[in-house]
Amino acid sequence: MNLIYETTIRAADAGDMEGIRAIRNRAIEQTTALWTETPQSPAEATAWLAAHLARGSAFVAEADGEVAGFATYGPWRPLDGYRHTVENSVYVRADRHGLGIGSALMTTVIAAAREAGHHVMVAGIEAGNTSSIRLHERFGFEHAGTIREVGTKFGRWLDLTIMRLPLA
Repeated sequence: MNLIYETTIRAADAGDMEGIRAIRNRAIEQTTALWTETPQSPAEATAWLAAHLARGSAFVAEADGEVAGFATYGPWRPLDGYRHTVENSVYVRADRHGLGIGSALMTTVIAAAREAGHHVMVAGIEAGNTSSIRLHERFGFEHAGTIREVGTKFGRWLDLTIMRLPLA
């Protein structure tokens, strides 16, 4: 049975914290998308989201009154010379994959970064995450390279694929 969900993409707000945290923690516990094995606490999630809200760089997909996915962009590196480059993140709840939510979020986060005047958006993706790589390719991201064995999770070494999209 195919279920059709009415999905709205909107700016995130503080009330979305638990929905976003649930998606992030599932990714932490079950995937190699986030390279940590420590789930995010409510306090950490609140601080993380507050930083994005202050920048206006967090968006959610809301379906049936619930957070079905989220996208953010933030500073790529902390030094001043990188101030025009941002890194994106797009996550969709596991039970909502394949419904176009990731694409809708990607459209929104790219447009917001462009509107904010950023020059380049980068994505750091675990090299085996082909669905994320394909999503980024569909939006014009190009492969900048793959760095072998720079992370570890679940007892194995992980490769990081870097992708970039010119915004200007």
